[in-house]
Amino acid sequence: MKFIIVGGVTGGAGTAARLRRLDENAEIIMFEKGPYVSYSNCSIPYRLSETVDQTEKLILNTPESFLGIYNIQVRVSSEVIAIDPAGKKVRVRDLKNSREYEETYDKLILSPGADAVIPPIKGIEEANLFTVKTVEDITRFYSFLKKEQAKKISVIGGGFIGIEVAVNLKEAGYQVALVEAMPQILRTYDYDMVQILQKEMLDKGVDLIVGDQVVAFEQSDLLLKSGRKIEGDAVVMAVGVRPDTSLAAQAGLELNQRGAIKVDANYRTSDPDIYAVGDAIEVFNPLTHKPMMLQLAGPAQKQARQAADHIYGHPVRNTGYIGSSCIKVFDYNAASTGLTAAQCEKEGIPYDIAYVLPMDKVSLMPDSCILHYKLIYEVPTGKVLGAQAISRGDAAKRIDIIATLIKFGGTVDDLRDLELCYAPPFSTPKDAGNFAGLVADNLLQKAYRQVRVDQVRKLVESNAYILDVRPEAMYAQGHLKNAVNIPITQIRQRLNEIPKDRPVYVHCKIGQTSYNAVMALQGNGFKNIYNISGGFLGICYYEYFNDMTQKREPIVTGYSFE
Repeated sequence: MKFIIVGGVTGGAGTAARLRRLDENAEIIMFEKGPYVSYSNCSIPYRLSETVDQTEKLILNTPESFLGIYNIQVRVSSEVIAIDPAGKKVRVRDLKNSREYEETYDKLILSPGADAVIPPIKGIEEANLFTVKTVEDITRFYSFLKKEQAKKISVIGGGFIGIEVAVNLKEAGYQVALVEAMPQILRTYDYDMVQILQKEMLDKGVDLIVGDQVVAFEQSDLLLKSGRKIEGDAVVMAVGVRPDTSLAAQAGLELNQRGAIKVDANYRTSDPDIYAVGDAIEVFNPLTHKPMMLQLAGPAQKQARQAADHIYGHPVRNTGYIGSSCIKVFDYNAASTGLTAAQCEKEGIPYDIAYVLPMDKVSLMPDSCILHYKLIYEVPTGKVLGAQAISRGDAAKRIDIIATLIKFGGTVDDLRDLELCYAPPFSTPKDAGNFAGLVADNLLQKAYRQVRVDQVRKLVESNAYILDVRPEAMYAQGHLKNAVNIPITQIRQRLNEIPKDRPVYVHCKIGQTSYNAVMALQGNGFKNIYNISGGFLGICYYEYFNDMTQKREPIVTGYSFE
């Protein structure tokens, strides 16, 4: 059997390797229009900070290594320009000499990836404009920075690539501004959680601008819709990618409305002899039961193996994809999986959240850190739908647990009861997931009620009764402007000071002590009591970025981030 594979990197290279392991006698030819067939595209931004100290280290495999290890022909700088499904052949252009020729196939696998989007903004042709997607891209950008001795770099787009580029440029010593048209960066996180990362970028000196957009260029300076001007020596465009599916369209393959290739559960296109994997296809989301686009390396590798397996008759069970990812933003590690609360609202899925701030390990360990952890679950079933974790410690470990739980249809009860590894340097006896499961179970059982950090400003502005149960010394260092301080150690002796004729909103540092206070008050006959999830720490993180960038009046007398 003869296979033609269009595109290398993750999807194409993975399919080729699996095909060879399944069939030693197959003829396999892989075409890649770029000069490199296999490289770590997710590591590319780290070249800017010298974390990857040589561009060559990004290259994972060469045509020679593919031939030597797998007996696979790899033809780089070779672009497949047309597909003839009826004749089962492709037309190829050798980009080194412009020669064109044809190759036949029994099965064709498309892994063309996605192209960086370059919007038609006025004056863009005048800018020193770069994308950061391929090895060629980073080579060109890195050379420019060194040769031109650039100092000020602007990044347009606050997705994964934009954030990673901004962080690595800043760590390399450049002045960095990042502009995101949406109200927040990183939409795989909810608005409340992403404030932690936006604060971190602000604290580390990135000029982070959200809710504004570029309307024109003056050479490499940006003119924003707000009227603001951002000076720069170069611009990185990172507003997103679109599937590279012109070849599939020419071949008459079925595409979705966004131009991605439609595939079945076995990664076959509308032509049974043509398969497709990677960034150019749509995949199934088992949580929304809808197709979606997902440009991630992990899913692409799984798709590659499954497509090859199906060709050779191995059973393939496609369970869909939930979109697990992680990112490092200076000193913080962030991870997410499944649905966000915003996605649940968009899809009409009834949900609630458990927001907890435990330590990532036993607090007396010298490197212990607060872990911001948000669990999203379906109401009333308790089915886990998603989670987000942000910490200076190990956030990804906690989200890996949830990703696994979601794949097996787990509930908050399952999460509550999970037996996880524990020793003081690694975690706590009840890990963050266990805590979140317990909170969610309490909420489902209506043991108490909660309000979230994003509701607190309205409470303060409406002069609601807010009860701060932290010690007096903590209260004195900073508190909500209209909060009343009754430490939990005194609360049972001072019940007469707390009103019963209006709602009472209780908070502590992180939400755990206030939960105990809420239960004590309910046990003493109080009916209208709410716990503020996330506590004063969560409130400060939520409020800070907007307070600083919008110059608005804080609702706290002083911030606390420890």
